[in-house]
Amino acid sequence: MGCEAPDLQALDPLPPAYQSFSRTEAVAIALREWRAFGQLVNDEPPAMRPARAPDDKPERQAGLWERVGDYWRLGQNPDRPEAMWTGKHDEAGREFPASKEDRFAWSAAFVSYVMRSADAGARFPYASSHHVYINIARQMSLGTTTGWAVMAERVDAYAPKPGDLVCFSRTRRPLHFENLPTRHAFPAHCDIVIRNDPPTMTVVGGNVDDAVTEKHVPVTEDGKLSEAGAAPLDARYPWFVALRVDYER
Repeated sequence: MGCEAPDLQALDPLPPAYQSFSRTEAVAIALREWRAFGQLVNDEPPAMRPARAPDDKPERQAGLWERVGDYWRLGQNPDRPEAMWTGKHDEAGREFPASKEDRFAWSAAFVSYVMRSADAGARFPYASSHHVYINIARQMSLGTTTGWAVMAERVDAYAPKPGDLVCFSRTRRPLHFENLPTRHAFPAHCDIVIRNDPPTMTVVGGNVDDAVTEKHVPVTEDGKLSEAGAAPLDARYPWFVALRVDYER
C-alpha cells in the first residue's frame, strides 16, 4: 500500500558527497534560496493574496526562472522529463503560459533540491510531488519500508526541528495522519523548518506566491503544530504531518 519508491538506478552515479548529510547545511541552503528570491515573507491567508500578473511572477523573471530550472535539474532523477523544466519552460524548451503553471508546480522540486544539495545522497526519495516522500515517511514509521531518511510524525506529538518538513494536503477534504500512506497520489505542500521558537515556527517553501517564500506558523508552548487531539493552531493551512529528517549531523 502507498506510493512506490523512486527508481534509485536513475541516481547512478550520484553527485559526490563532500560531507555528511547535515541539518545545518539544509537550513542554510533553504535560506540562501530565499534570499535569492528577495527574502519574501507572506503570512496572509492564501485566499487574501492578490493574484500576480504573469510578468510579475518571480519564477518567470530573468535570473530566477533559471534558478527554478536548477531545482528541477538537481532535485529530480536525470531520466525524468521534469529534470529539463525551468520556471517557464517544459522539457522541450517551449515557454509555457503562466495560466498553465500549475502543471509545472515546483515546490517538491525545491525540497528535493535542498536535500540533494545537503548531501542526502540515496537516502531521500527525490520527487516532483510531495505525496511521494510523505507516503514513504509514513511507511518508515510503520516499519513497512527501510533505508530512507524521513519518518512521519503526528503534528500533536512531535516538535519539528530545523531541517525537518511540515506538510499540509491540498485535497478538497483535508487529509489526516491516519489516512497515510495513501493508495493514490494527492496534492500537498511541504515547507522546510528554519526555526522553531514557540510560539512561532519559521518555515521556507518553494512555489509559494511563485517564489521561495518564508512564513510564520503558530505552535504550542513545546513547539508542536497542535495540542493533543486538537486541530492545528494555524487556521490558514491544514497541517497534518511532520516529516522528521534523519540527518547525520
